[in-house]
Amino acid sequence: MNRTFACLLSVAFCSSFTVAQVTAIKAGRLIDPDAGTVLQDQVILIRENKIDAIGKGLAVPAGAKIIDLSKMTLLPGLIDCHTHLADGRGDDGDPLSQLKKTASAVVLESVVNAKTFLYEGFTTVRDVGVYRALNDVALRDAIAKGYVEGPRMYVAGAYVTITGGAGAMTGYAPDIQLPWDFHYGEANSPWEVRQVVRKLAHDGVDHIKILSSGAVLTHGSNPNSQEFTPEEISAAVDEASHFGLRVESHAHSPQGIKNAIRAGVASVEHATMIDDEGIALAKQRGTYLDMDIYDEECIQEAGRKGNIPADFLEHDAQLGEIQRENFRKAVKAGAKMSFGTDAGVCPYERSVKQFAFMVKYGMTPMQAVQAATHNAADLLGHSDLIGSIKPGKYADVIAVTGDPLQDISVLEHVQFVMKDGKVYKQ
Repeated sequence: MNRTFACLLSVAFCSSFTVAQVTAIKAGRLIDPDAGTVLQDQVILIRENKIDAIGKGLAVPAGAKIIDLSKMTLLPGLIDCHTHLADGRGDDGDPLSQLKKTASAVVLESVVNAKTFLYEGFTTVRDVGVYRALNDVALRDAIAKGYVEGPRMYVAGAYVTITGGAGAMTGYAPDIQLPWDFHYGEANSPWEVRQVVRKLAHDGVDHIKILSSGAVLTHGSNPNSQEFTPEEISAAVDEASHFGLRVESHAHSPQGIKNAIRAGVASVEHATMIDDEGIALAKQRGTYLDMDIYDEECIQEAGRKGNIPADFLEHDAQLGEIQRENFRKAVKAGAKMSFGTDAGVCPYERSVKQFAFMVKYGMTPMQAVQAATHNAADLLGHSDLIGSIKPGKYADVIAVTGDPLQDISVLEHVQFVMKDGKVYKQ
């Protein structure tokens, strides 16, 4: 063989097997939410975007990039199971402000929300609905392709709601015709529910968000009401299962909560007025309760400043404390709990403040961490990829100074963020 040709062939052969970059993180303390334990002096080896190995005294390969976090506490990237990153700026707290913008303007405003959330330590979110249908799909895909910075997003595409219901755009004059994307998810019978779920599945959503009671932040709504019938909720759960999708249900009222649990939803969002029967039912069925107990602070604050519609404050009267006491009861009863903030009601940089409220209302610091890691990953159906720092999972790692198991508020000051093996904050 010609010697020159052989050399060229060798170079081409070797270059086709490029060695993946290895990163080694030296961890002083590492919280393992799967086991509920803390590991000391660990080495985490990361190859490309996944955890390759972890252990004490683990040998670091030659040429590896070393990140020394030996004086910090490390946790898996946080997961928020109830966000609205793709709804743009909150402006005056009124959904009608959406009518003043184009869909593209709302998505571009949302880019800032996504980046803010990532830098607060949330590497994954379950985004549970938008007023402009499929805006969240666009934001999810832009993040996945690296066009913008943000957490890994699992999105709902639109609210599945009755006409005039909790997820509908309401409060405008009856002779105004809305664009298609504002009423994409409306359904008023089991078969219409199935049709909407089929449309959403076709458009590439990751889960289905249905609303089984009235809402606080919707004009003309009543949080105590029941909206979808049990038959309609069951139709959503059944149809979604055909596409491998899980369903979460917004529900404030006791009956709306129980209707959703009996229909087989994966989680109940808010669960504000859940009663003892509802808690027992959730525990029996293994349904997650995703209770946003911090955002009452922001609703009341906006009320004092005159930055929220008066009818929303009327809906909200006394519900905040009811929800928090029911959260305490659910924790004590041993119901499954996940971390969800309704981000967008509060400014996005304040979502981490919910951890302190979860501890205040009955959780241990470890339980609060588990709600936003192990439990959240289980609820999303992606425990094989996220929720803990283990071999084979995505390299999602955050770090804080101090010990969140002694003072949970240190999670409000995340100093290191890695998602998919890439460092975003250090």
